[in-house]
Amino acid sequence: MNDNNKKDIEIPPFKFRTDAGIGYLTLDRAATYNAFDHSMVVAFETLLRDLRYDEETRVVILDGGDAKGFCAGLDTKGYAPEIFKMTPIQAYNAQVRMSRLFLAMRQIPQPIIACVHGAAAGIGFSLAMAADLRILAKDARFSAAYINIGLGGADMASSYFLPRLIGAGRAYEYLLTGNWMDAPTAMEVGFASRMVEKEEMIETARGIARTMVEKNPMGIRMTKEAINCNLDCQGLESALNMEDRNQIMMSYTYRMK
Repeated sequence: MNDNNKKDIEIPPFKFRTDAGIGYLTLDRAATYNAFDHSMVVAFETLLRDLRYDEETRVVILDGGDAKGFCAGLDTKGYAPEIFKMTPIQAYNAQVRMSRLFLAMRQIPQPIIACVHGAAAGIGFSLAMAADLRILAKDARFSAAYINIGLGGADMASSYFLPRLIGAGRAYEYLLTGNWMDAPTAMEVGFASRMVEKEEMIETARGIARTMVEKNPMGIRMTKEAINCNLDCQGLESALNMEDRNQIMMSYTYRMK
């Protein structure tokens, strides 16, 4: 760490750097359209584990770097054949390990802003869904491609996130057909908050991230926690209990300074 609060971490096949409390996480397998193989699963798992207890990184911006698209999903030429050769227990463990990445994205305290350009299919779609905010290039498009390759259409947390983001009626269509959702449609159904030129995505995300960094760090952390918990709460009273707890904890924290 230097005096400018900057650091670069080598976590191939990702690039990760921090600057002034903002983490910049770039998928870095451009030759394979950022498709996930075993090395990406392990590296992402490790990074998310470290971020969970990282007090200096306050917001994370996730993007697809120089690839033609954000993420093509699972590496069907490299990793998928390896999975098919595994024993049932090994294959199940590989499935579980990949799917829990999206739980870990929600468990880290940092809000994640996904900047999506081009195609986001399968795991790529799930990365965007598991992020807290989504900024789209005008050419962004999404597919729950699992159903298109002979698997069930509900995979990698898609059946959890998509109905909550766009409503069950629209989610059924995309999960059952594997059809593409383009950027204008994604904006129309409330999937994303901004649509900009590709060259403007990172700067747009940086502006939002800077606004968050200026806030009380515990407040940002507890707001993300409350939203995620209340997506699954039993009703209004449970939601209010979470909000009340957070606000009282925050007020006491402020008074003790």
